[in-house]
Amino acid sequence: MIFPEGFRLADMDALPSNPVAAIDMWLADAQAYAQKPNPNAVVLATTGTDGQPSARMMLLKGLDERGAVIYTNLQSRKAGHMAENPKVALLLHWDVLGRQVRIEGSVSPVSEAEADAYFKSRAWGSRIGAIASDQSRPLGSRDELAARVAKIAMQYPLGSDVPRPSHWSGLRVSLDRVELWQDGDDRLHDRIVYTPTSSGWTTERLWP
Repeated sequence: MIFPEGFRLADMDALPSNPVAAIDMWLADAQAYAQKPNPNAVVLATTGTDGQPSARMMLLKGLDERGAVIYTNLQSRKAGHMAENPKVALLLHWDVLGRQVRIEGSVSPVSEAEADAYFKSRAWGSRIGAIASDQSRPLGSRDELAARVAKIAMQYPLGSDVPRPSHWSGLRVSLDRVELWQDGDDRLHDRIVYTPTSSGWTTERLWP
């Protein structure tokens, strides 16, 4: 596999003992070398009470010891799944770097202050869209969406304060299991799994 100029594979035996630090390092590499517009793009996999898995692309918007943060419409299909079954999985993948990060855990809401701060940081159009969209519900036509957006935009013109709607917020995925995966020759990949304990983290290497 040919990697981007300047990029170096990680020594998997010398990863930080804390998975947050390790993921932060890999996110920094992705920002520098992955050659994609959203190096923080993450797959979110959910399962509702019907047992049917569903996956979609999201953006990772926060990461610390408490977990990984995503934002969404709380009336969406994925939010409904998470209300039924809070156990989810996240996957970050950078093919050009031969790396992926897998996170498994349970969701919990971020604080109102966190949600407000992030919503305020979004572009005006994205904030208008968050208010206008009945996400995941049937839509009669694109014109209907355009009319709704135009109506909201008149209510909150460019430059005005756009309040965060109550149905839009963030969800934090706990770090119950974290795996860092790195490509190896002849498909003999490197896999390191982190598991939280009362005193920190344990790590173990998995067969490829």
